Amino acid sequence: MYSLADASALVKEVNTTKFDASVDLHIRLGVDPRKPDQALRGTVSLPHGTGKSKRVLVLCAPDKEEEATNAGADYVGLDEYVEKIQGGWTDVDVIIATPNVMAKVGRIGRILGPRGLMPNPKTGTVTFDVADAVSEVKKGKIAFKVDKFGIIHTSVGRVSFSADKISDNAAEVLNTIIKMKPSAAKGIYFKSVYMASTMSPGIPVDIKSVKGA
Repeated sequence: MYSLADASALVKEVNTTKFDASVDLHIRLGVDPRKPDQALRGTVSLPHGTGKSKRVLVLCAPDKEEEATNAGADYVGLDEYVEKIQGGWTDVDVIIATPNVMAKVGRIGRILGPRGLMPNPKTGTVTFDVADAVSEVKKGKIAFKVDKFGIIHTSVGRVSFSADKISDNAAEVLNTIIKMKPSAAKGIYFKSVYMASTMSPGIPVDIKSVKGA
């Protein structure tokens, strides 16, 4: 078992890829994701961002288009993008929608849902404050959720980051998950935490080394 700081340094050393690999956390929790009150999902703003520029689509009425564009959204509109997505286009990382267009967005839910792109109020992607939502995503806000096996997989940076930046980002994710512990979850909450780059071995992290754990 390695402390979070040591794992963040070691993941850079054991990386063998020639590209700037993603550094990911794999967190196995003692929760039952089949129960709605234990199906964790949330968002966290990484202090140092993800190291990857995210392409953002804002689906909104014309009165919000200028606000979204000024905030840095890559694509802005409604009907034309609903049609494009129905035709198979999903070349974006995050979709933000205003509440008043969700009826139209619902039509493409079967396409967006499996790809993790469906706007959701719980992740802050259904909102009238599109400028703030776009800005947060561009700065490094990420969404995560527990899968059917009770595991959260999420990126916390790139191997080009300094060990301190990787550690800071990882600690932010882990502390957010600590605060979200469901009252219904019994026994050990963090069963295991591993850090790995895209193609590296997994490094076991001692959760007790995380401040606040």
